[in-house]
Amino acid sequence: MTGKSGLWEMVRTVTVAGLLALGARSVVAQPFHVPSGSMEPTLEVGDFLFASKFPYGYSRYSFPLDALPIAGRVLGHAPERGDIVVFRLPRDPEQVYVKRLVGLPGDVVQMRDGVLHVNGQPAALERLEDFVETGADGARRTIPQYVEHLPDGPTHRVLHVAGRDGLDDTPPLRVPEGHYFMLGDNRSNSLDSRVAATAGGVGFVPAENLIGRADLRHFSVDPTALDEPARWPAALRLDRIGLIH
Repeated sequence: MTGKSGLWEMVRTVTVAGLLALGARSVVAQPFHVPSGSMEPTLEVGDFLFASKFPYGYSRYSFPLDALPIAGRVLGHAPERGDIVVFRLPRDPEQVYVKRLVGLPGDVVQMRDGVLHVNGQPAALERLEDFVETGADGARRTIPQYVEHLPDGPTHRVLHVAGRDGLDDTPPLRVPEGHYFMLGDNRSNSLDSRVAATAGGVGFVPAENLIGRADLRHFSVDPTALDEPARWPAALRLDRIGLIH
C-alpha cells in the first residue's frame, strides 16, 4: 500500500465513521448533559444521558442545523404523561431543556398550595426522607422530598420547599392542541411551563420542539470535585448509571 492510498483509506474510514455517528445521533439517540438541578432528584448536575429519538418520531429539530424541512412531526408516537422529555425552548430554540411532561393537549393544569392538579385531580404526595443536595460551593443542604403520583401516570420523586419560588399557586392553564406542559421535578428550583414564554418562562411546548425521551443515564460525575484532584476517584457516580424513570 502506497502512502497516498493509505492516507485515502484513512480519510475514507474517518468520513464513514463520522457519517454513521451523525446518523445515529440524528435518528437513534442524542447525548446531553445536565447543567442544572431543576430535575433533581431524578437528574443531578453532572449526569450525562441519551435521549431516544424514535419514540416521538422526527421534526426539524431532530437533525443538525434544523435540516429537516417539514412542519410538525413524522413517524413515532405521541409522548405520555410522566415522560422525561428533552426539547428546544419555544422562545429560544437554541436552548435545550429537559423536564417531565405532566400535561397533554387539552388538559387543564394547575398548582394549588404546591400540589399539582391535572383536570381537577390532585397528584397525591407521599413524604420521603429529605434529599441531600451539594451546592456549587460544596455546602450540603437538605430539601423535602416526596413521591408524586401523577393522575393515570407513573410515580416519581419530587422536591418541594413551600413558598420558595412563588409558583405554588397558579391559575388553571389549558394546554393547547399540539402542545405539552412541562415541570421540573425540583419544583422549587425550576423554570418551566408554570411561567409563560412571554414572561421569560417555558410556557406550553409545541410538539415539533421535542427532541427525544430521556431514557438512559450513561455517565455521571460530581462536578464539585473536579477542582480537587484528591477527590477525583470518588467523583465518578457509577451507581447513577442506568435507565431513567
